[in-house]
Amino acid sequence: MGVTALAVLAPVLVWLVADPLLGHRLRIADGERTLDVGAAPVAVVALLASLCGWGLLAALERLGARRARAVWTGAAGAVLAVSFMPFLGDGMDGGTRISLALMHLAVAAVLIPGLGGRPPASTTGAGAGRG
Repeated sequence: MGVTALAVLAPVLVWLVADPLLGHRLRIADGERTLDVGAAPVAVVALLASLCGWGLLAALERLGARRARAVWTGAAGAVLAVSFMPFLGDGMDGGTRISLALMHLAVAAVLIPGLGGRPPASTTGAGAGRG
């Protein structure tokens, strides 16, 4: 649970610095609609990413994948790379683009070593180290 909590806290801290502290409103424009990025959506998306990552790793381990953590780490890196694709388009200014990219990196910096680098549960006891 600690890894998940840190993965949620990390991007919220980036948001706190960018939005309230530095005063840069994080906004994404999609045609005529504008989305203000707040702390709650940041936390929810990070939580969902954490739970999906943990679920995939658990499924790989349960299925007996020989190198479950290596496969998971590769998948996590691929998901991180794909998560940057929206930053290539229009709809946000440079400050928002940088802030959101830092949020993605913050979540990855916690989840990838926190989940992918943990020892399998069978060698540390049931449930040990789980996010």
